[in-house]
Amino acid sequence: MKEINRILTVYEQIDHFQRKVALATVVYVEGSAYRRPGARMLVSDDGRWEGAISGGCLEGDALRKARQVMLDGKPMVVRYDTMDDDANSLGVGLGCNGIIDVFLEPIDPTDPTNPIALLSEFSQRRDRRVIATICRRTPGTGLREGSRFVLTEHPTDAVPNWLRQDMELVMQVGKPLTSIIPIPGGIVEVFIERLDPGIELVIFGAGYDTIPLTRLATEIGWRVTVTEDCIAHLAPKRFPEATCLLYADADAVTDKLAFTDQTAAVLMSHNYTYDLAVLTRLLKTEVPYIGMLGPRKRYEKMKNQWERTGCSFDASSLKRVHSPIGLDLGAETPDEIALSILSEIKAFFSQRSGGFLTDRSGPIHDRITTEQNAVFV
Repeated sequence: MKEINRILTVYEQIDHFQRKVALATVVYVEGSAYRRPGARMLVSDDGRWEGAISGGCLEGDALRKARQVMLDGKPMVVRYDTMDDDANSLGVGLGCNGIIDVFLEPIDPTDPTNPIALLSEFSQRRDRRVIATICRRTPGTGLREGSRFVLTEHPTDAVPNWLRQDMELVMQVGKPLTSIIPIPGGIVEVFIERLDPGIELVIFGAGYDTIPLTRLATEIGWRVTVTEDCIAHLAPKRFPEATCLLYADADAVTDKLAFTDQTAAVLMSHNYTYDLAVLTRLLKTEVPYIGMLGPRKRYEKMKNQWERTGCSFDASSLKRVHSPIGLDLGAETPDEIALSILSEIKAFFSQRSGGFLTDRSGPIHDRITTEQNAVFV
């Protein structure tokens, strides 16, 4: 989400009467690569770019080819084969051991359906959507390279039947997919990806250790709300990076917040009574992740207090509570603790264990395939 917003910011700064622009998107990866399908880079004809499609190895060549795309006004797919460092034609040792397809397309600022316009709409609405891009096609399909179809969580008949199943699959699992699909008149190669609004972090408590957590979370592109029942702690100068500062009592705060399936709530006020009241209310919401700073016995004390007062929650509700919060990194300082907390939250929403990658068998990134996958010829 952060990279998309940066691209949109740079795009808005360009004088489109004077400059031409193109968008490079990674649409297929076989083997290893630094960036995954969906990585983007915006390029202007004066050599400026924003975003990245590799670790720096491919950008130079992509810039040259993007200039040709801007001159011709026609999109193209460029394949980079980094399997053999000695044989690669770029003159650098890439070392990725993979095959990477990059879709380069000129941007027409007058076209309301151009990819930048679709990304801007997504950024404004912050919904979950799947975008399918026609990368290549045989003559006679009635489609053009760069045509796009959008599927949101609302019913639509704008997606053709031959594409709907794959788009719904990507909507369900969240992993990008490149498919070769036979349709009347020929075949098409389609890149399908899901765009997610990203993780939203709600921090209850505005103490000293909240500051590095807010700063680090916003640095990686998360939206952050900091809330407290002491307005003096919520001075904007203490949290200049925060998306929202909310002053509210513990008994009313959840009524003033909107939670999604990408919301993480973190309690770190160091005030037992406040945290107990907030946690009691959070467990009555659908927020998927609740983390609490402090020792395990603090949370156990809260559960004992619920039992004494006749307040009960089922096992599935309590499973959402992570206490103590964070991955076991040996964190000591507030900044290190912030890293530990954010690492656990990211692992939770990515459905990963948070262990060492060196101990992981198989590829780092999960992939999905369909029977229609093939090499386009």
